[in-house]
Amino acid sequence: MLVAVASGKGGTGKTTLASSLALVAAEKGKVIFLDCDVEEPNGHIMLKPRWEKKEAVRVPVPEINQEKCTFCGRCAEICAFHALVVLPQEVLLFPTMCHGCGGCWHLCPAGAISPGWREIGLVEEGSSEGIGFVRGRLNVGEAISPPLIEAVKERCRPGELNILDAPPGTSCPVIRTVKGADFCLLVTEPTPFGLHDLELACEMVASLGVPCGVVVNRSDGDDRLIRQFCQQNNLPLLLQLPHDREVARGYARGIPAVKVRPEWKEYFAALLSFIEEGGCTGARTGGAQREGRHGQDYRLRESGRTGSR
Repeated sequence: MLVAVASGKGGTGKTTLASSLALVAAEKGKVIFLDCDVEEPNGHIMLKPRWEKKEAVRVPVPEINQEKCTFCGRCAEICAFHALVVLPQEVLLFPTMCHGCGGCWHLCPAGAISPGWREIGLVEEGSSEGIGFVRGRLNVGEAISPPLIEAVKERCRPGELNILDAPPGTSCPVIRTVKGADFCLLVTEPTPFGLHDLELACEMVASLGVPCGVVVNRSDGDDRLIRQFCQQNNLPLLLQLPHDREVARGYARGIPAVKVRPEWKEYFAALLSFIEEGGCTGARTGGAQREGRHGQDYRLRESGRTGSR
């Protein structure tokens, strides 16, 4: 099973949720944590894996034989991303703009272009407390991350729970991460800004046909904006994590939430049960109905903890 953890903006608590979810899941079965935020991976700060191997990831780029080239301009015409510029006596390549589609070398009339390779980053693998760990690390200065994200996702293990920690936002890297997932957890915060970006994230997930549910992080007890949105769109509000200074201090030291608050484990376990026992078919956007306990809200209502300052 592939479970993506995403949001419409950065800083909502995706990695906080994903790392604690992985730790709780590891207590009852095999789980792998895949950090798909390749521009700024930070799952390792929480789970502290022991690295075992790494592999370079390369993408195809054109190599131009200037002696064979007739400078007809055909390659530049077909390049949708303007990675090629044909001058009277030279062809310029902007490699970071190339998406590796191969059109230029397939359609060059003179056969002057052949495929080459360019390294864009690394995929690193390790383990931590019974959790398999994979992360992508994009090279500094690289602009195109989806091929590296795809290389991370290729390490998903059939028959195990695969938790995909997505990049922030709703752009191509997030879409590449969430696409093909069995379920997506959308993490938000109870603010107008958080609601705005949750709406964008829901539209993105709906366009991919991936069922989803909402988790509110840093809840202050007044989540009316988020609750109303979920009700209007038939989205399950699955978990409300309170604003907790001890959890925040633990995060700053690289300690997962369920280690700071072990009593939270039961709520993450309930969240996993929802996903595994029907969430993947009963939580689609656009009019889906929630049935029975699969529509239940799992909230932290501990006296003295919710909204603690």
